[in-house]
Amino acid sequence: MSLKKGEQSRLVSPALPHKLKEAQPSPVVFSRDGISLFNRNVMNLYDEWEEPVVIISDGAYGLKGFPGDPPTPDGLPNWYKAHIAKWSERSTPLTTLWFWNTEYGWAKVHPLLEDNGWMFKSCHIWDKGMAHAAGNSNTQNLSRLPIVTEVCVQYIRKAEFKAGSRTLGMKEWIREEWERTGIPLSKSNEACGVNNAATRKYLTKDHLFYYPPPDAFERLVTYANRQGEPEGRPYFSIDGVRPISKEQWSRMRAKFHCPVGVTNVWREPPLHGKERFKLGSSVVHLNQKPLRLMELTIQISSDLGDMVWEPFGGLCTAAIASYRLGRRCRSAEVVPRFYELAKERLAKAQPMRPHAKKTLEAF
Repeated sequence: MSLKKGEQSRLVSPALPHKLKEAQPSPVVFSRDGISLFNRNVMNLYDEWEEPVVIISDGAYGLKGFPGDPPTPDGLPNWYKAHIAKWSERSTPLTTLWFWNTEYGWAKVHPLLEDNGWMFKSCHIWDKGMAHAAGNSNTQNLSRLPIVTEVCVQYIRKAEFKAGSRTLGMKEWIREEWERTGIPLSKSNEACGVNNAATRKYLTKDHLFYYPPPDAFERLVTYANRQGEPEGRPYFSIDGVRPISKEQWSRMRAKFHCPVGVTNVWREPPLHGKERFKLGSSVVHLNQKPLRLMELTIQISSDLGDMVWEPFGGLCTAAIASYRLGRRCRSAEVVPRFYELAKERLAKAQPMRPHAKKTLEAF
């Protein structure tokens, strides 16, 4: 069923960021240059934080690694349920989620993420190398090969639109809005100033659909509202009052900056040396991630000044990476000892130099 002439469509929440009501901020024990670390349960903070462009989730693995971590991955869906609901509520199509876990732990949580509107993009494998397995794997008793990997899985939010009583994806909505105008499909190429890209990519019904760049979308919308049948105007509107602007459209797809030469397999040895926090000979945090991997994911999916969430801070590596890359960040950690160490890390952190950023891009 298609829309009747004159019937408007609107965007389903959450697709465009809304302005937050002014609220009393939570006590911030430590803050530096746009990075804020909280020694509180993150469930009490989500509603106060600015909407994220990036979420770095490095929480429970189902390995009984800390108090509250389920003893097996079977308990992970219940552990993450409330958090994922909040991520979904506060995110927009601009948001990228990076979900760290074991392969099996991620498999248990993936259906819950899909049910909450998160769309899988890619699974990245952290290959720690054979040094990680040395002395830690009795293959005969376990009957399996040594495990030296974790996964970091990339998800995004779909932009969805309301058309009458139906909810449409971006591809279906763009096509339907153009058809409402009464203008032939072929004229969309003239509107966008292209030979055939508009009909072949922007308005196609098949898998070859391509997100119209903001400039092309703006031309498409302008043409539709000038040449389309008057009784159906405005076209490409989410509120029935005015068409979507170029700026609004640019926020309907997650950011992605593809670094040259980087694949979905990240060969990085386990942490050692100065970066690994220890008390004597004992490791302070068993799941401390390499700073370089955190910097990679944040750089891929955000720009200067963008907001990063780190709900399960630990030693707050994502917050440190955000500081070094010129992003803003909100990080929460409930364990006081970890939190104090994270404050120490942030206090000593130095911004990344431009040449180091280029090196990271060639990761």
